[in-house]
Amino acid sequence: MTIFNTLNTAASALTAQRLRMDVVSSNIANAETARGKLVDGEWQPYQRKMVEVKEKNSFSSMLSRAGNGMAGSGVEVTKISEDESPFKLVYDPAHPDADDQGYVRMPNVDPLKEMTDLISSTRSYEANVTVFNASKSMLLKALEIGK
Repeated sequence: MTIFNTLNTAASALTAQRLRMDVVSSNIANAETARGKLVDGEWQPYQRKMVEVKEKNSFSSMLSRAGNGMAGSGVEVTKISEDESPFKLVYDPAHPDADDQGYVRMPNVDPLKEMTDLISSTRSYEANVTVFNASKSMLLKALEIGK
């Protein structure tokens, strides 16, 4: 275990949470985008994206490392996936993308869920900043002891 292990762990979490905030912001910005991407010559609505984060090590390897006095090594983003839930149908016959019955397929983005995810990732980011700053302060105090 190095003296910078805590800083590296907090930094990996900061990076992951920042990406999560970016993806949530993109979801909120595209919540009303009926033309997200072209698939087989047909416009599809924007599809909600989700960030998948996992620990860099498995739980069993963490237990064995803990027995040796070593700690975890942080988290990593494994992928950004698309939510497969169905699109919302909105009745708007005047919309250019309306079907024969007057319904428009809108994105599967729920603004309430996105705001909850945004608050969660912001709080997690703030907590990791606190960990980073506390670790930095402890390392500086340890350097002062050596003077």
